[in-house]
This record gives sequence, structure tokens and C-alpha cells, in this order.
Amino acid sequence: MSLHVELVSVEREVWSGEAESVVARTTEGEIGILPGHAPLLGQLAEGHDVRILQQGGGELAVNVSGGFLSVTDQGVTILAESATLPGETVPA
Repeated sequence: MSLHVELVSVEREVWSGEAESVVARTTEGEIGILPGHAPLLGQLAEGHDVRILQQGGGELAVNVSGGFLSVTDQGVTILAESATLPGETVPA
């Protein structure tokens, strides 16, 4: 079983695909999301990584600055004010 994950920022779609889990820090604390998680809406904490354990292995850590995380029956949507993939430079 997997989760469909969409991670988007104001400027672009950052990552989309199937994942085994998602871990993010919200203003209420760190949350781990697995398939079948109850629906929720959370505000992302500033300057933390969202970690996505991709289906079939591999982990992606995306640094996000603000935004929201939504969990529904259809999957996880992360709406970040800005997001930086590993190896990308942060715009000045």
C-alpha cells in the first residue's frame, strides 16, 4: 500500500509520486504519515525538511519554508511557500 504525494511550492511542482511514508514538522510538532492516515490539515513549521520515503526505497528530503500539509483519502498534498530539493541552490 502506498500514498500519493504532491509537493508544490508557489513557483512550481517540486515532486509528485508514490511514497511509503511522509514525515514533516508542523507548528504542533513532527508528524509521520502512513497509508490509511486519518484526514488532517497542518501548518508547516518554517525551515524544516519534509522527508518522503519513496515507494520501492529511497528517501527524499525537501527543505520547505512555511505552508500547509493536507492528508485526505486521495493522499498527501504539501503546499509550501518555498521548497528546495537536495543539490539546489536557494535563490537570493
